[in-house]
Amino acid sequence: MEPISGYARGGLWTSLRGAVTPRAALLVLGALLLQWAFITSYVGALHRPEPHRIPIALVAPQEMAGQLVSQLDGLPGDPLHVKHTSTEEADGLRMVRHRDVDGALIVDGSGTQDTLLVATGGGTSTAETLAQLMLSVEAAQNRTLEVRDVAPTAAGDARGLTSFFLVIGWVVGGYLCAAVLAISAGSRASTVSRALFRLGALLIFSLLSGLGGAVIVGPVLDALPGRLVALALVGALVVFATGAVTLALQALLGAVGIGLTLLIVVVLGNPSAGGAIGTSLLPTFWRGIGSAMIPGAGTWATRSIAYFQGHALTNPLVVLGIWAVAGVAVTLLASLLGGRRRWNEEMPYRTVSDGGFLGIRPWTR
Repeated sequence: MEPISGYARGGLWTSLRGAVTPRAALLVLGALLLQWAFITSYVGALHRPEPHRIPIALVAPQEMAGQLVSQLDGLPGDPLHVKHTSTEEADGLRMVRHRDVDGALIVDGSGTQDTLLVATGGGTSTAETLAQLMLSVEAAQNRTLEVRDVAPTAAGDARGLTSFFLVIGWVVGGYLCAAVLAISAGSRASTVSRALFRLGALLIFSLLSGLGGAVIVGPVLDALPGRLVALALVGALVVFATGAVTLALQALLGAVGIGLTLLIVVVLGNPSAGGAIGTSLLPTFWRGIGSAMIPGAGTWATRSIAYFQGHALTNPLVVLGIWAVAGVAVTLLASLLGGRRRWNEEMPYRTVSDGGFLGIRPWTR
């Protein structure tokens, strides 16, 4: 009797090769490695927060400032870094509200009651860690400390995480939009015109996404204060930068570019963003890359708009702009070079007339 099953006709190996091609196996292996990288990055960054050189300002009488700077900068493990000293409380307040420092210690030269200015709007974890650290330092000196929050989070912004989750939503949207645009007609943009149309569609999506996110966290949920238009524009830039990078990597690498985008933006970018845990509390690697990544720049920018009247926006906007411009440039260049290569492969010859006879010659530019 004739065998009718695939296993009987070609064996298990043949059936397996038909079900899982070598290309699919490589992609599955890539997914496994990406999963391990995700776990390593998130757990490695967030499992043991420790303060490292949290920038603070010191407001103290001149005769006390030098000794206090040495004491604070010399604490075991380098948890603090005195970035500025002054004798005026207004200077410390200004630096905290302008995001130049994470806190300001105001020392009473004639008594033992000091004040620490913090801003939970810039990150609850950092403010709380700084307060706990300074309380222990002051207690060791037989002094008391009042902690004052000069830029508190909104009532609807639990632990200051709304900005971070908003940026994650924008990043995911930009990535998905670019992936859909690419996959719908081949992962690599075959022509410059096609790449331009995709970038144009991404731009429209980014503007709508930025506005929608700002409206949801603002007027709809009352979770985040700040100027609606400014927040929407920052969101649009976050979405566009993420999408442009995705299109660029897909134009260069095809489907592999999807995984590489996830590695850069999600696996490395999200845990280093300073959202769930402040940047100064992260291990060295994540602390070093955070401000240069799209999620980190986006989180800083949204918090600046929401709680700090737009101060300290230049650096994150420059970072987002660089990612966006680089993504557009690489997408167009890869499409241009790829289009020329495919044209040469598909049209290598031309028909010519030579003395009344038709002939075929190589096409030269």
